[in-house]
Amino acid sequence: MFLDKIRDTVAKYAMLREGDTVVAGLSGGADSVALLHALKTLGLGLNLHAVYIDHGLRPFETPAEIEFCANLCKAIGVSFCSEQISLPPKKIANAQDTLRKLRYEILEKIAYECKAARIALGHNKDDQAETVVLNFLRGSALSGLGGIPPCRGNIIRPLIETTREDIEKYLEEIGQEFVTDPSNLTQKYTRNKVRLSLLPVLKTYNPNIVDTLSRNAGIIRDENLYMERLTIKKTMTIISRKSQQRIELFLTPLQTIEKAILRRVLKTALSSVETLKGIGAGHIDDIITLINNASAGASIILPKGIRAIKGYSILTITTEEKPERISNTYSLSIPGELIIKEAGVVIRAALTDIAQDAATKLSVVVDGDRLPLNTLTVRARLNGDFFYPLGFGRRKKVQDFFVDEKVPKDNRDRVPLVFSGDDLVWIAGMRGDERFKPTAETKQFVKLELLQMKM
Repeated sequence: MFLDKIRDTVAKYAMLREGDTVVAGLSGGADSVALLHALKTLGLGLNLHAVYIDHGLRPFETPAEIEFCANLCKAIGVSFCSEQISLPPKKIANAQDTLRKLRYEILEKIAYECKAARIALGHNKDDQAETVVLNFLRGSALSGLGGIPPCRGNIIRPLIETTREDIEKYLEEIGQEFVTDPSNLTQKYTRNKVRLSLLPVLKTYNPNIVDTLSRNAGIIRDENLYMERLTIKKTMTIISRKSQQRIELFLTPLQTIEKAILRRVLKTALSSVETLKGIGAGHIDDIITLINNASAGASIILPKGIRAIKGYSILTITTEEKPERISNTYSLSIPGELIIKEAGVVIRAALTDIAQDAATKLSVVVDGDRLPLNTLTVRARLNGDFFYPLGFGRRKKVQDFFVDEKVPKDNRDRVPLVFSGDDLVWIAGMRGDERFKPTAETKQFVKLELLQMKM
């Protein structure tokens, strides 16, 4: 019955092929001992290599466990080795997580050396239930509530649908002893508390709680896999561009994505930029609120110096510092050049014989006869600034012009405004003023240009 269950699990998840070389974790406990016996007797002709990993936490018990595992492997004809994890001498905040990572690294190393197709571990259905409960208590997302996957890469868990009770019953039937790790009986670790205290209470409400949690975990994994695939497809359609410190996302598709998928899309997109990784679920929801409820130009500040800015068509998430505003008022001679470091631009004023220049936002030809002082001033916008947009003619506030032109709020104080006295001549790089448009009577023409600074 036990072996039939293992065969069903192996076939269900396509874990093994006949003749595979397999590295099996072997601690001497009931799970790993039953796993090794099952792999040996499945009839697949597997080439087995058992590995004991010494975590360095129980120096008095470890030698006897290694000897037990070595004798077991010798008795059933399986090659055996032991490896020791070397932890740094200083205390580690998440020692259990570190040990787990190092354990898997050792198993991968041995699998590579043995040219093994699979690494088999002894996690069972009770472990699955404990993991689901633990992850629920930690506030895990669906990926955590899906528990332990039967297969992940080259790692397989043939016992994942078998209970601890069935495992121990099988070992009793074949007369096989095993080692009991005393640390599993202490409530020092949270997992042990769940196993020894919480699950027994849950069983009083549902005697089949282990089966229920295991079954639900399988359903959640299937649904989570579907949502991950959908997320990848959606994410590919919303990225406008990205760099090492920022990502720009198209707003329109973001605003039509269902919230359940949008959370995943944002997390996936942000994870593709190194400096934006690790934004928590609460802050993802803050970004969603920005997308759906805020007006264009709004922004929020997130941890680690991350800013999210809602533009008119683009959502920008970045760790770049907020753009520096033009803080001074500068003089520009005619002819002459002015470097504005805050905006990273150069403004050039030159005399010209050309009454009209080729249409471009980066330059404008104005009536020099209307610039009596031969000196212009350049500054950032102030409240109340207005002009008469070229080709429009009617007075308009600069603020309203920026809104209509969809200039992001962060950039509005970086746009140079060129004045003659109190009159705005040119919003540099955007629009000239109708009042300074050359006429048939104009005798002197002035060309104003906006150039990027050379780095």
